[in-house]
Amino acid sequence: MNTHRNTPLLIIAMLMAMAPAMAHDDLATLTLQVRNTEIAFAKTMADRDLPAFGRFLAKDAVFVDNPVARGPAAIIAAWKELYAAPQAPFSWAPEQVEVLDSGQLALSSGPVFNPKGERVGTYTSVWRLERDGQWRIVLDHGCPACRCPK
Repeated sequence: MNTHRNTPLLIIAMLMAMAPAMAHDDLATLTLQVRNTEIAFAKTMADRDLPAFGRFLAKDAVFVDNPVARGPAAIIAAWKELYAAPQAPFSWAPEQVEVLDSGQLALSSGPVFNPKGERVGTYTSVWRLERDGQWRIVLDHGCPACRCPK
């Protein structure tokens, strides 16, 4: 048997066997990136830094509030008042982060807290990995905290 002729096939077989593990590691890395991006995004509220908030918005971002805000200019205008006071009116933190297998879109969801630390809502955000390598928010929606029966 000529081992030189079979070497490329052996290498391909080894790479195919390693692919699921490599993909899992990549998803874990991307998930951590999105989690850290969401934490940095939330920090803009704590820091009272509206320009930094705007840098996390994709050009086609939509915030599903009342009313719906489309695009960074409209979103920033809608959120400007929330950044005006010295103390943040709320904070949020990622509880769940999931990234598509493609590595291009991710969902982040978690609690929203009032200044007393009481949970008052839940947010859900969709992030997209942009061409510049940065995760930017494309969709965001918040809702009141669940008052589900125990």
